[in-house]
Amino acid sequence: MPLSEHEQRMLEQIESALYAEDPKFASSVRGGRLRSTSSRRRLQAAALFAIGLFLLVAGIAAPFKPGGFPIISLVGFIAMFGAGVLLMIGNSRRSARPDSTETPAAGSGPSGGSTGRGGRPRKSGGFSERMEDRFRRRFEQE
Repeated sequence: MPLSEHEQRMLEQIESALYAEDPKFASSVRGGRLRSTSSRRRLQAAALFAIGLFLLVAGIAAPFKPGGFPIISLVGFIAMFGAGVLLMIGNSRRSARPDSTETPAAGSGPSGGSTGRGGRPRKSGGFSERMEDRFRRRFEQE
């Protein structure tokens, strides 16, 4: 459904205000590349994990064990560990940036009824994110 002229003007005003206020954020959000990168990284991590699991099992079953140590299994374990690290790096980069494109869960917005003190909508983030927000608010008040 196309936007009306009024809605298009409002969207253009919001975009221009965003570019004027924070051009780095606006350029990183523009184009939807963030979501495709995280999806691609998850897919790569899953593929690497599957390959590592295969090598781990194949290394145990294979008769090739120089010195009695299953080298192939070790390589598989390292690949699985690398997949976990790849996935964690992608998640930590995404959560460290304020331009994350996560959508709030249904019922967590102002109309959903889940609000914090003062009527502000409560964020669905973890404990550390809430503590960081409180820390920032203290310095903004001074």
